[in-house]
Amino acid sequence: MSLTEQMTELARHAKTAAHQMTRLSTADKNVCLITMADAIETNAISIKEANAKDMETARGMDLSQPMLDRLLLDDTRIAGMAKGLREVAALPDPVGRVLDERNRPSGLKLKKIAAPIGVVVMIYESRPNVTADAAGLCFKSSNVTILRGGKEALHSNQIIARLMTEAGKSACDAFPPHAIQVVPTTDRAAIAELLSLTELVDLCIPRGGEGLIRAVADCSKVPVIKHYKGICSVYLDAEADAKKAIAITVNSKTHRPGVCNAMETLLVDKTAAPTLLPQVAEALRAKGVELRVDETGADILSEGITAATPTDWDTEFLDLICAVRVVDGVGGAIEHINTHGSGHTDSIVTENETTARRFQQEVDSSTVFWNASTRFSDGGEFGMGAEIGISTDKIGARGPMGLEELTTYKWIGEGDGLTRD
Repeated sequence: MSLTEQMTELARHAKTAAHQMTRLSTADKNVCLITMADAIETNAISIKEANAKDMETARGMDLSQPMLDRLLLDDTRIAGMAKGLREVAALPDPVGRVLDERNRPSGLKLKKIAAPIGVVVMIYESRPNVTADAAGLCFKSSNVTILRGGKEALHSNQIIARLMTEAGKSACDAFPPHAIQVVPTTDRAAIAELLSLTELVDLCIPRGGEGLIRAVADCSKVPVIKHYKGICSVYLDAEADAKKAIAITVNSKTHRPGVCNAMETLLVDKTAAPTLLPQVAEALRAKGVELRVDETGADILSEGITAATPTDWDTEFLDLICAVRVVDGVGGAIEHINTHGSGHTDSIVTENETTARRFQQEVDSSTVFWNASTRFSDGGEFGMGAEIGISTDKIGARGPMGLEELTTYKWIGEGDGLTRD
């Protein structure tokens, strides 16, 4: 079977499953999700064995330490996948929500209701926990998933999807056998083949580095929800509390430096910089962070730093590297972020509410925090149970995407023999 035929068959199975999904009740979906969670926990040893094979492959690919960290599945992360599925099961069903209701003078009764999108293709790198998160969210929202992870995570992705499918079948006779599928080949050409099937595939959501997302968006003929970069900034205002500033900055940068909501740029008000910047820099260096600092900041810190280059302001490092710039107040911070940021997540640290509200209003990003780490830009932290991605698009979904963002809508009309004059 050719690659074209293979991908077409995969997508046809998914389309059939999408029609079958509409027959499942909320109770059916919830029992399936809980059974899936149980299966993941029960088979933790098998998952770790599969993941060990992937880790060995990844080391041979000379992946960076943050990328290896994203790939690793330990007991905590496996438990987290199960917990996420149970949380999704506990959330309200997004399908069938009445979004609008109106009765027309003609006698026509109309309802606008939330409906599943259909066939969703997920393309992602490392992070095999995305397999459970994405499949679980799509299933609860009555969508089916075709999952295409990186070759470094193939064994992990396959066992997670298989366990979820087997659990779904055991929990509910109506479970569509192709509701969750993994692309069985690591051939990159499969992506273009799959995303050319506009009559079978409804949406693509890529998660990963900028190169992956641009490649997917460029080749896809189906709609793509994307974020190209996670260039997140933290701005320390003149009225920032030093203790909060240090804690938020360190957490934003070092909690998990290889993820898209990690801080990449630190901005410091010029009046606070002489006293605040050395304290923050010391805390970051203690965590092994390389500081790439502008001229003004370099005059203050003088040693243990690297001179920043113009490209540093536009770089998603995904590593223990931080660009540092001293700016002229909140206006300078806003200008920098709106010029160099990626519209993902930014945060201000200040005790001045007026300054904070101005920052939140004028920064053009999907999530803007006040006195909180950028790491909170996450579907789980937002109470979505899990997330299928974080969108920096402005049309459709924006920010962390949960169940509601995985639905479209349709109009339901009712008459009594109505005809139009």
